[in-house]
Amino acid sequence: MFSIGLESIHVMFRRPWPKGEFLEQVWFLIKVTTVPVILVSIPFGMIISLHVGSFLTELGAQAHMGAAMVLAVVREEAPVATALLIAGAGGSAMCADLGSRRIRDEIDAMAVLGIDAIHRLVMPRLVAASVVAVLLDAIVSIAGIAGGWFFAVIVKHGTTSSYFASFNELSQLADLWMALLKAAIFGWVAGMVACYKGFFVRGGPKGVGDAVNQAVVITFILLFFLNFILTALYFNFVPQKL
Repeated sequence: MFSIGLESIHVMFRRPWPKGEFLEQVWFLIKVTTVPVILVSIPFGMIISLHVGSFLTELGAQAHMGAAMVLAVVREEAPVATALLIAGAGGSAMCADLGSRRIRDEIDAMAVLGIDAIHRLVMPRLVAASVVAVLLDAIVSIAGIAGGWFFAVIVKHGTTSSYFASFNELSQLADLWMALLKAAIFGWVAGMVACYKGFFVRGGPKGVGDAVNQAVVITFILLFFLNFILTALYFNFVPQKL
């Protein structure tokens, strides 16, 4: 599974570059993930505001709600939520598409014609998944912070100025770069698992359905494991703001 991801990196700069396939996959991923990821992010931000707001109210520190929201949403929630939607909505479709091509012998026909299926089909999907994941990370961050603002200002009767003024108390620019890096890696992994399961599917139409289910489950497990590893490395190598 990881070899197919590494092979995609190896053939990434080979000409002719499949721009049409790449743009088609980018547009498809944007269509199926943008609205769901926004609908997930807004209530998630409100839930964080609910829990953190109750705790800060007891301490009399409601003005620092924005600082907690930036850490929770930008650093952790945005890349994970983006990757889960990429895997659940986009990855499952990638797996089903490649699996259908496999059982119809289209991929074998490409090999007979001397066409590298990894370069023509898999690599554009992995690059598209990473690019869309980075773009969606910004949307998720904005939606999550907006949801937190609604609860902190409208429900808890805080002030907008204090909510936004506390953004830089605990966060730093490195948090944003790390979130974008996470999103790109998570998108690549989601596409890698989906393409692997679809590319090597067996068992006809039933095998395609089983491969889609396996791809989503494996992606979720890998994403949470990778998130822990990347976060641990970030805390060890990047000084935190005190």
